[in-house]
Amino acid sequence: MPCNAQELAAIKLFELLDEDELNELARSIDTTVLMAGETLFNAGDFGESLYIVDSGEVELSIRDTVGQKIILKVAAEDDIFGEISMLDNRPRSATATALTDAQLFVLDRDDLLLLFQKKPDAGLNMLAAMSTMLRDADDLLRTRVSRNVNEELEEKLSPIQRVADWIAWFSGSMLFMMIHAIWFLLWIALNTLTPPASQFDPFPFGFLTLVVSLEAIFLSCIVLISQNRQVEKDRLRSDIEYEVNIKAELEIAHLHEKTDHIHEEMLAKFSGLEKLLKNERATTEIRS
Repeated sequence: MPCNAQELAAIKLFELLDEDELNELARSIDTTVLMAGETLFNAGDFGESLYIVDSGEVELSIRDTVGQKIILKVAAEDDIFGEISMLDNRPRSATATALTDAQLFVLDRDDLLLLFQKKPDAGLNMLAAMSTMLRDADDLLRTRVSRNVNEELEEKLSPIQRVADWIAWFSGSMLFMMIHAIWFLLWIALNTLTPPASQFDPFPFGFLTLVVSLEAIFLSCIVLISQNRQVEKDRLRSDIEYEVNIKAELEIAHLHEKTDHIHEEMLAKFSGLEKLLKNERATTEIRS
């Protein structure tokens, strides 16, 4: 149903129009009413209309690649949505669902051209609304990128933890074992094959035992520190795997939802075709 000029005058997009232009535009713009929970359009539907919220709230959402619902925006009074499909004549990029009872102004392409011809400055308001939605989409992309366990923990590491990780890694390498093997052989050789007067740690090598015991104590502490970090990494990896599993379940549910939607549309089209064929047959029989 058509709207009145007073309602249009309160909308920011039309604030540059005078009374005569508002009256002319009001005769061409329609209004539609949505009940709470009702879907105005789905992502992928074709549409050539822009919507302006007069009252109520409309949720704009999409599904990501794993089927999880992402809320782009909750359009409230004076907010604009649906302009992308109207401008590029491509399918809807999001799904619009009424959160509350809502009244919307419906502005098609011809109405918009008429508005811009009369007041080109009104296009700036629409560009501002589109820029806001693009900024919101950028924020969502920054916050919803899949996390990398190694990168997240790497950013939180202190210098001491980095040194501990390196020592724990080095102590488990072949080079570490070879260095100790050469060290022990030289130590034992110097204290067994040389004259007793030149031996600084004779058998049973008490000083060597002390040094190795101290080394073992510090290495065990360092390895435990590194293991605690590994436990933290495993816990974070488990959380991310859980999120991935949830997203996979949501994707499956979304696929079922799309299949059911396509099935319903197919049944409706077949029903319409069947009625059309029956009417044509009845018309043919009457004529014959």
